[in-house]
Amino acid sequence: MAIMPEWEGKGYSFFQNRNCEYFPCHKTDKTDDFNCLFCYCPLYALGDKCGGNFTYLASGFKDCSACLIPHRRGNYGRILDKYPQIAALASKNREKEEK
Repeated sequence: MAIMPEWEGKGYSFFQNRNCEYFPCHKTDKTDDFNCLFCYCPLYALGDKCGGNFTYLASGFKDCSACLIPHRRGNYGRILDKYPQIAALASKNREKEEK
């Protein structure tokens, strides 16, 4: 028997806003499993270390339109696993600002 993650099936790990004019904001055939919790992806700041399906535009911005990682029902834990990297990046940026 597989052990389920503590967060699986909990209300705080999944949210949908079907009234949003952009729902779903990415092309998918699984709208019932489309998670709006991370509407703005917290992994964006990790650049090429985010683990998602993205490309860089000529402007230098990331195009994440082909990425569904933050929007899949089962990826809550995957996002949380990256928070130490996000916190380290924020700390590094704060140190730069203080100098």
